[in-house]
Amino acid sequence: MPRTMDLIMKPRQTLAAASLLALLLLPTLGLSQDYQIGTLAVEQAWARESPPTVTNGAAFMTITNRGTSSDRLVSAEAEVSERVELHTHLMDDGVMRMRQVDSIELKPGEVTQLKPGGLHVMFIGLKAPFKAGEQVPVTLRFEQGGSLEIDVPVKTMDQAGAMMQEHGAAAHDHGASDGQ
Repeated sequence: MPRTMDLIMKPRQTLAAASLLALLLLPTLGLSQDYQIGTLAVEQAWARESPPTVTNGAAFMTITNRGTSSDRLVSAEAEVSERVELHTHLMDDGVMRMRQVDSIELKPGEVTQLKPGGLHVMFIGLKAPFKAGEQVPVTLRFEQGGSLEIDVPVKTMDQAGAMMQEHGAAAHDHGASDGQ
């Protein structure tokens, strides 16, 4: 009988140890965390690694307003760049250009995606290139919901490409120093 118990207990102990190890390693794998402030949920945040010569970067995420009233993302702050702005892409005479926006509306009961080729958080004048595996600390400021500090994982170019395909976005260069 003890041998049968050993056979049963060892797989359970092995599974428990493997599960604990996986939980401890998750932050180092660059996986996105989910954040909540009031009725707002920020999920799937990520940024793309940047080549050494690129001075701008961008962060993308999904923001869900689970409340019954509108809110707005009014700004973002980070120590990694000279400026942080909220941006969108607009078609201008047949050319896709980035433009700063004053805020991003978060309608009640809706999901707002910040993704390549659309709305995003723009880091202008990076102090150092974004490196895959790092986390970019960002503070999001909401009109009604207050401030929320998040860590944005930096993805490799391959991981970023997969994220863009998953969200149905085309690749866009955020490296232009004039913001276009």
